[in-house]
Amino acid sequence: MCRYSHRMATDVLRAVTLNIWNRQGPWPQRLPLIRDGLAALEPDVVGLQEVLGFPGMPSQAHEIAEPLGWHVHHVPAWNVGGGLTFGNAILSRHPLLDAQSLPLPSPPGYDTRTAAFARVDAPHGPFPVFVTHLTYQHHMASARCQQVRALTEHLKALASTDGPPPILMGDFNADPDADEMRFLRGLTPLGGESVYFADAWLATAGQAPDAGPGWTYDRRNPYAFRSREPSRRIDYIYVRGPDRHLRGEPLSARVCLNEPVDGVWPSDHFGLFAEIQGATRPHDPF
Repeated sequence: MCRYSHRMATDVLRAVTLNIWNRQGPWPQRLPLIRDGLAALEPDVVGLQEVLGFPGMPSQAHEIAEPLGWHVHHVPAWNVGGGLTFGNAILSRHPLLDAQSLPLPSPPGYDTRTAAFARVDAPHGPFPVFVTHLTYQHHMASARCQQVRALTEHLKALASTDGPPPILMGDFNADPDADEMRFLRGLTPLGGESVYFADAWLATAGQAPDAGPGWTYDRRNPYAFRSREPSRRIDYIYVRGPDRHLRGEPLSARVCLNEPVDGVWPSDHFGLFAEIQGATRPHDPF
């Protein structure tokens, strides 16, 4: 039984993405902030990036999830050395089906990138979920464009158009107006191909007159400030929806895990939380 299972099943699927910043900073103090912050959101599925795996020990994803009774799918992207790995993970209070590791093109001399995939066996599912972390260097937009093209090919192969709409989330290391993000939103073709995914934040919170920028990498966070990079919105939850049954419609989104406790921040990134229509529903009458 999941420790945090108080929320009754509804028509809504709750998703969270968070780059956990591996073990940098005060990890023993950050760990409970991440775990408790995620639990308070009562998500159906969580995507994590920068997850370290250790030889003969639980990964960081397991450290977060096991006390909550959640299921874990951890996917290393590359070997750091000595058996230490760096990668992504999917956590869920529902069973995870058909879990896979998906390769992404990575330029020579740069870190290897992958995506974690699983079907979340939610009451309205199983929903296909993809979690990724793209190449971070500012000048490597061409690599990120190749990676999002590869991601959409994986989605075509693993998420049928007549099934529950797939969710794609993670740290994309790209601003909303970058070609790789415009491609996902159906605004810029790449290689003669075009797709469409709804950006959950842009489709909901971003529509409000006082929405603000939705930054997930924010210089007011001292862990982010040390990089001296500008504040940016680079963490996303995308969904291929709504479909003809109105499944996959983004209903709400907000930045989360974005405040310190006793001077300790959960991560150098803020999280993103979204509510997505999970169950089939009738169209509104005219």
